[in-house]
Amino acid sequence: MLTDKAGKDAYEASTTGISAENPRRTGGNLVQLISANGERISHPEFDLWVSDVTDEQLCSLYEDMTVIRRIDAESTALQRQGELALWPPLLGQEASQIGSARALRDDDFVFPSYRDNGVAYCRGVDPLDMVRAWRGNASFGWDPYRYNIATQQIMIGSQTLHATGYAMGIQNDGADSAAVAYFGDGATSEGDVNEAMVFAASFQAPVVFICQNNHWAISEPVRLQSHIQIADRALGFGIPSIRVDGNDVLAVMAVTRIALDRARKGGGPTFIEAVTYRMGPHTTADDPTRYRDANELEDWRAKDPIARLKTLLLTKGLLTDEAEARVRAKADEVANKLRSGCVNMPDPAPLDLFNHVYSTPNSWIERQKDHYSRYLESFSGSTQEGAL
Repeated sequence: MLTDKAGKDAYEASTTGISAENPRRTGGNLVQLISANGERISHPEFDLWVSDVTDEQLCSLYEDMTVIRRIDAESTALQRQGELALWPPLLGQEASQIGSARALRDDDFVFPSYRDNGVAYCRGVDPLDMVRAWRGNASFGWDPYRYNIATQQIMIGSQTLHATGYAMGIQNDGADSAAVAYFGDGATSEGDVNEAMVFAASFQAPVVFICQNNHWAISEPVRLQSHIQIADRALGFGIPSIRVDGNDVLAVMAVTRIALDRARKGGGPTFIEAVTYRMGPHTTADDPTRYRDANELEDWRAKDPIARLKTLLLTKGLLTDEAEARVRAKADEVANKLRSGCVNMPDPAPLDLFNHVYSTPNSWIERQKDHYSRYLESFSGSTQEGAL
């Protein structure tokens, strides 16, 4: 279990090698249980937290990552073909999302960013619901309380405040569930994230902050915005932190379980830095070739999260040709259903714009709705459903 002492020890270890001449952190141990070439690494302190993961569950994690990569590729293609207005690819970050999400309980509540579709998939969200807002057919994709995951946050870092507030509510209720916030390395430079950590530390809220350090905050490298490792920022707030290989699904699961256990037992917040890489663009409106070295991308392709788990499964004799075919068939089935549902998604009625703005009736909204309705009716032969 990660304790306050563990956080203190991590801080003391992290200061090694820092001097006035060399103030930047250049190393730092990553928790890793599966190497980049697919070898299982023994780490007694963390092996304990995944000792119950069976061979069947390892194969299931492989399927999850394969399916969500296929969903991501299909959604990217749909945007390129004009079916979606925009799409934020998660290519390369599958392990950090799947490994952490599969560690959660059903009663934990997740606050994701716009890129965390792998987390939404693990919570049971229909892939079609992931693209509704990006198609412009809805202002949100799913019912947060059905899946215990909030709708995706576009404002950078704001979801950390929401997660901390929710976690404080968990404390007031006397429950042992946890709130989990996902965000990128760029978000750690936002005021919202820092304010969230102040409150989380002050009230020892049961919240887990999961920073997916994908090395690029749009077009700015992480080394520009932080001269120390991202995880070290949390220590300044009194929050224990841990760095994990974000392309290692098993290691991510282990550290997330540790953080959740700490939260459930009243130990307060934990900050996880999952070191991964965004292999695609920031969004489909971005061109990463303008700011990123191609050699850097190739270096990270060699650390691909799906490929390394596949190698491990092949070594263990778990991924037969039949099993691989089933995974591919599942991925194709999900992608085909997503494409069909997206292309044939009905357009919303004009007055749907006023739905779900407030949870209870609101006279201000009703007045606008009435005015707009009468405006639509002013067009001869038009209907509310077809006027636009």
